[in-house]
Amino acid sequence: MGDIDKNNAKSTFRKVTIEDSFKILTYQNNTDSFKVLTEETHRDFIQFHFCLKGNAKFKFNEGNYALDLGDEKALLLYNPIKDLPLHLEVAPKSWMVSVLVSIQKLHSLFSEEADYIHFLTEENMGKKYYQELNVSPSMAVVLSQILNFNLHPSVKKIYLKGKAYELIGLYFNRPEEADIEQCPFLVDEENVRKIRKAKEIVINRMAEPPSLQELSDEIGLSLKKLKEGFKEIYGETVFGFLFDYKMDYARKLLETGQHNVNEVGLRVGYSTASHFIAAFKKKFGTTPKKYIMALPISNS
Repeated sequence: MGDIDKNNAKSTFRKVTIEDSFKILTYQNNTDSFKVLTEETHRDFIQFHFCLKGNAKFKFNEGNYALDLGDEKALLLYNPIKDLPLHLEVAPKSWMVSVLVSIQKLHSLFSEEADYIHFLTEENMGKKYYQELNVSPSMAVVLSQILNFNLHPSVKKIYLKGKAYELIGLYFNRPEEADIEQCPFLVDEENVRKIRKAKEIVINRMAEPPSLQELSDEIGLSLKKLKEGFKEIYGETVFGFLFDYKMDYARKLLETGQHNVNEVGLRVGYSTASHFIAAFKKKFGTTPKKYIMALPISNS
């Protein structure tokens, strides 16, 4: 009850209700047009919005007021005086994650550290609040996991609940108090920018990706730093990340029902169907054909 999962040719919208006071919305718009996402929400709810790539626009008061959310930006909205129903215009090639949590729920999570969070203090709880932050590399990893998880339905909610808690914790983490020694690579923002560029390059050229050395030369970072930095930011190797991305992209193409197995394999860089089938089975535990046959009729 309360869970929605809608797919069309190139976009995916998911809404998961963890509990009445806690919802997660994800939207991956891979089309060439704007998509609109709407959701009723009560003034008791705090809204966290994250744009992992691309951009989006929030519209309020029947379009009279708008807020932009750019690439790798996070936005917190709270207005205890007025409902802020969600009307979100997601730009082409954009990925969004939203977490809606009640003020009571959030307060319970930080009950012993309420003074740490400005708007949870006694004198501020009745005031509206707005904040925009950059999506940190550690937040980007969690957002990618929320968007691309492949788990049995029975553990989906507990997994997403844990990831949403992690995301909120990272959102409120004060960078100056973070343990820099734990990850010295991330101190250098230029390094992080180059690693993110590397990620975009391999995604854009997934059918014929460059070698690690070619990638290293293109982004201007040593091979050692590329390998270490990518693992630090995205939690896996360059080609481990690319494999997961390609398989997820292939899965979504199959779900559209508009491409056969051979076509999908070629789109993600497999010249022979047998290699693609073996890779798909390694990732999802089933063949592409069996996966298609198991889809609901509405998706086929």
